[in-house]
Amino acid sequence: MHAPRAMFSAVHWSGDRLGLLDQTLLPHREAWMDCASAQDVGAAIGRLAVRGAPNIGIAAGYGVALEVRTAPSGWEPGVAALRAARPTAVNLAWAVDRVVAATRAAQAAHGPAAGPPAAPGAAEALHAAENAASERVAAAGADLLAEYGARRVLTHCNTGVLACASGGSALGCAITHARATPGASVLACETRPLLQGARLTVWELERARVDHALLADGAAAGLIARGEIDAVIVGCDRVAANGDVANKVGTYAHALAARAANIPFLVAGPVSSIDPALARGAAIEIEERDADEVRRAPGGELLTLATTPVRNPAFDVTPAGLIAALVTERGVARPVDRASVAALLGP
Repeated sequence: MHAPRAMFSAVHWSGDRLGLLDQTLLPHREAWMDCASAQDVGAAIGRLAVRGAPNIGIAAGYGVALEVRTAPSGWEPGVAALRAARPTAVNLAWAVDRVVAATRAAQAAHGPAAGPPAAPGAAEALHAAENAASERVAAAGADLLAEYGARRVLTHCNTGVLACASGGSALGCAITHARATPGASVLACETRPLLQGARLTVWELERARVDHALLADGAAAGLIARGEIDAVIVGCDRVAANGDVANKVGTYAHALAARAANIPFLVAGPVSSIDPALARGAAIEIEERDADEVRRAPGGELLTLATTPVRNPAFDVTPAGLIAALVTERGVARPVDRASVAALLGP
């Protein structure tokens, strides 16, 4: 198995403040946001200053800790608003609920004053567990890419340490594999409309000194059809009980192209992204974001008429039948179906 990558973290907890690397400013500027409340964290999540399902969960856990500390007898409304900051990634609600449960248990056992010290401890434990999980995912995914003999790996959106704790998920797999495989390279889709691939994934690949190239989202299917890509690996924001996967919009098209070309389409992420309460992907709520994300370039310049009607779904759902394997810290589900996903969650 490959050794885990040691890299930076986009989330920094100091004990009473939360620092978040503002990803809206990358790749041209590295600046940190200082969050002192659940409202601050929710706002950062909403505008994608912090993003990626695992890192959203980590930040939200600390957001609960901040709110319990600042409003020990009235933290519930602020935490409820934080929980609703984005609807699709299951990690947000999962993390909030875990830290809330630990806080309430401490208060039930030892009184209201036990909440402020219990909440940070729960958030720190969650963060440590996600770090360890992402490192295992990166190593396991790299092994799987090597098994498939993939040298040219396509990925979509950003699923490195900016999104997924200390090891990343899909991008962590690709980077770990590329470092161990002479001649290997990573192809990153730009990921319209917010360009997470062009702004963030390329930034991480450059820092990692991995051979890479950027391509327009619409170019991927043609390259796959011409035999210029050996495998596709993406992350996941939510996995339904049957193995259907919600991920950044555009993922489904890559899965269809991979199936047509008979190359593996792989999904990587922690088990915290699995939602066993959802029977299938059709039940996943798909976030629709502001129309100006499509109408305008990141700097605000109009790309079309200001009145153009827009559809801006942030995610799409890939059916389990198109996924060759789901890589998690608890093992690999292959084939991806209800039984193999349930086995990852344990009894």
